[in-house]
Amino acid sequence: MIGLALLGVLALTVGGCVCVVWAERGGPRWVRVVATLTLTAGELVRRAHRNRSRSVNRGTSGDD
Repeated sequence: MIGLALLGVLALTVGGCVCVVWAERGGPRWVRVVATLTLTAGELVRRAHRNRSRSVNRGTSGDD
């Protein structure tokens, strides 16, 4: 069951990347919408990871 979920996430990720490339070449409107959603989701993940890294570093970089 987890394998199917991971395959679904992988398919969505690859599809999003294809839409980003296609939109860059001037694809239809729905492709540009999917590309924008993909890039926005990637930015949110990046920010969440950055914030998590900062909070971990603050907790461990004290009294060394």
